[in-house]
Amino acid sequence: MLTTVSRLDLNRYQGTWYEIARLPNSFEGGLTSVTASYSLKENGQIKVINQGYKSDKKLKSITGVAWVPDDKFPGRLKVRFFWPFSGKYYVIHVDDEYQYALVGSPSRRFLWILAKQPEISEEVFSQFLEIARKERFSVEELIKVDQSLHIDD
Repeated sequence: MLTTVSRLDLNRYQGTWYEIARLPNSFEGGLTSVTASYSLKENGQIKVINQGYKSDKKLKSITGVAWVPDDKFPGRLKVRFFWPFSGKYYVIHVDDEYQYALVGSPSRRFLWILAKQPEISEEVFSQFLEIARKERFSVEELIKVDQSLHIDD
């Protein structure tokens, strides 16, 4: 079983997260400057907007919804972009200040290192790699995401 956070403050988690690194996946292939934005809805669900830039600098965006299916496991969310399919979005680690997060799936096929800023220190990156390694993710396959479109703003 994949370890997840025992507490998750969704108010602090909401906002825009920059994708620092990810395991390769088909739905983000070739995208750069990828972000995920989360905002709480009145019904308790979370609006999710994922976006990134294709090689022609055109923005690709998708909107979905996330929710916590079991309050006993607040770090185990479900996310849906296409009805009726949903995926497991497990918050493995978030720092005390809610500036960095490690998110993955229990299958270990998906993994993201996220930050509230487009760049992180090598020290923080190494710490998150170590956590992911202990959770048996293939960290040697991680792709560092080019965030230069955000850094140059």
